[in-house]
Amino acid sequence: MRIRKTPLMGAALVDLEPIEDERGFFARSFCRQEFTEAGLDPLVEQASISFNQKAGTMRGFHYQLDPHAEAKLVRCCRGAIHDVIVDLRPESPTYMEHFAVELTEDNRTALYVPRHFAHAFLTLADRTEVLYQITPAFAQGFGRGLRWDDPALDVGWPMEITTISEKDATWPLLSEGAMQLR
Repeated sequence: MRIRKTPLMGAALVDLEPIEDERGFFARSFCRQEFTEAGLDPLVEQASISFNQKAGTMRGFHYQLDPHAEAKLVRCCRGAIHDVIVDLRPESPTYMEHFAVELTEDNRTALYVPRHFAHAFLTLADRTEVLYQITPAFAQGFGRGLRWDDPALDVGWPMEITTISEKDATWPLLSEGAMQLR
C-alpha cells in the first residue's frame, strides 16, 4: 500500500501495491499502523456500500457535524466515479478548496477524506459500487450537505447529472449560509 498526499491538507490517496502471480494478485488495502504513521485516522467503526444503477448518479456533498464528524476511506470496487472533497475547516490553509480524483475498478485507488470535509461523487459508469470505511459510525441527525452545483465551489463535473436525490438537489448554497460544523 502506498499513501500519497493531495493538495488538500490531511487528505490522501491510497494506492495498492499488488503482488501478482498466475492466480491474480494480493494487496493490502488498509493498515492501521501505516495510516497512523501517515497522520490519517485509522479507527474504522463502520463500512458501507453504495450501489448506483446508472452513470450520471450524484451523491453528495455530505458531511457530519461534531461530535460525529466522519473520516472516510472511499474506494470504487465496480465501475468508476468522479470523487470530490471540499475542505470545510476554517483554520485550514486549504479552506473551501476542493480536490477531485477518478476512482475506478481498474486503478483501485482509494481516497482518504478527513473529518470536516464534504464529500460527493458522480458515477461515470452504470452499475457502479463504492465501498466506504468510516469513523465514527453514522449518527442520525448530524448529517449536513452542500449543493453539488454551488457556484462558490466551482466544481467542474465531467458529465451531466441525471439522477440525484431531492435532498442532495436542494441543499442550500453557501451564499445562503449553508455550512456549519458544530
